[in-house]
Amino acid sequence: TEPAEAPPAPDPAPQPDPEPEISQPEPVTPAEPDPQVAERPEPQPEPDVPETPPAAGEGSLGAASAPGWRLVALRLLWVALLVAADLGSKAAVMPWLEARMPRFHEVYEPEALPALERDHHGHLRHLLVGDSVALMHNLNYGAAFGQLDSIPWVLVVGRAIAAIVLTLMVVRAAPGGGLGLAALILVLAGCLGNLWDNLTYVPLQPLEGMPFGPVRDFIDVYFGWWDWHFPTFNVADSAITVGAVLLFLGGAKKADPEQA
Repeated sequence: TEPAEAPPAPDPAPQPDPEPEISQPEPVTPAEPDPQVAERPEPQPEPDVPETPPAAGEGSLGAASAPGWRLVALRLLWVALLVAADLGSKAAVMPWLEARMPRFHEVYEPEALPALERDHHGHLRHLLVGDSVALMHNLNYGAAFGQLDSIPWVLVVGRAIAAIVLTLMVVRAAPGGGLGLAALILVLAGCLGNLWDNLTYVPLQPLEGMPFGPVRDFIDVYFGWWDWHFPTFNVADSAITVGAVLLFLGGAKKADPEQA
């Protein structure tokens, strides 16, 4: 008989995989601190500061804010009303006086009109308040007190430039201008009223050699105790004078330390 086959040898038991070797990280030596960086202080957070609203008349950047078109229109309306008062009074009073003056008899019919009174200075006047305030005809080719009548171009061009500058100041003035703005409006209106005469008025008896028309003055003030007539003036001159006084008062108020 054949010998029986020997049983197969059993498979060897699986060996566990060896654990991987974990490499230890090399110790890191801290770098030496930079002395310039170490001395630099840490930035501190800025404290929260509440935003303050802009003051009246100022915009978001703190500059004077420009007025709206309604406010500009109101300012220019005041200027127009003052100019209309000046030109309207001149147009009404000057012909009324000329009709009563002998040198204009060839234009008017004087027999139907009462004549003006002539004072001891030879002035033809229409009395309003005693002999202190009266209407008197005068044509002024110069500035205040008849000055600069020999250089009319300088006078009229100067008035035109002043009118342009004053108009820009009135238009651009911040809201709440107070006395300063009122003064600018008055001076501008007076300047425009007299400039209108220079550029448009042609008298009945023009003065030869004058390139521009005269300013029409008709308000006369007489100081009896001095026996002196203040130079005749008009509504435009009054507006300029009042505006100049307001500018002076406004400047004096700002310069007063108690008002600061």
